Formats: sequence, C-alpha cells, structure tokens
Amino acid sequence: MDKSEIDKAIGAHGMWKSRLKQAIATGKADAPLDTIRADNACAFGKWLYGPSLSATEKSSAEFLKVRNLHAQFHKCAARVAELAQTGKATEAEKMLSGEGEFAMASHQLTQAMMDWKKQPA
Repeated sequence: MDKSEIDKAIGAHGMWKSRLKQAIATGKADAPLDTIRADNACAFGKWLYGPSLSATEKSSAEFLKVRNLHAQFHKCAARVAELAQTGKATEAEKMLSGEGEFAMASHQLTQAMMDWKKQPA
C-alpha cells in the first residue's frame, strides 16, 4: 500500500471544509452534487477502488472501514452543498460545526485513514 496516497487524501479531504464554507457563502458549489456525492470520483476514491491495492488489502478491516467512512464523508459533503445551494445556509453551517454530521464524518474518516496508515505493510 502506498501510504503517501493516504497522506494526500487526508490533506485533500481537509480542504473540503473550506470548499463547503465557500459554497455556503456564495450559494454555489464548485462541483455538481452527483460528483461530490460519488466516493470514487476524487483522487483518493479512484486509488481506493482502483487496481493499486491488492485483494488482501481490500479485504482488510482497515480498508473496509475507510471505504465506508469515505462514502459517508462524500454523502455528507454533498448534503452540505445541496443545503447551501437551496438557501439553507444555517442548516449547512450546522453540519460543518463541531458536532455536526459533516464534521463528525470528516473526523472519523481522518482518524481511520491515520490508523490504516499505521498498519504494517
């Protein structure tokens, strides 16, 4: 497993909060909702579902946890963007706040990626 892919993903997914704050401020997302919602459209998702990981790696508990949390993260991000685009900025901001659904999904995904990265090769 290329652990640098996980490092890049942690950084890229961390940027989503800024992107979503911008969407709330402008009422416009920088990507279509279906693209945001898709967990296989971002660079990490392409790597996660692609041929780089072995069947053994893809059957590990760490992989499965990251894959599921990554899908949840993108679902939450799309929901925030949808709320922003439909004028529900307060609801969108609540999802981004400390105990909000997006904030929790982001935290859980980051923690799971860091735990996966610590696994022996």
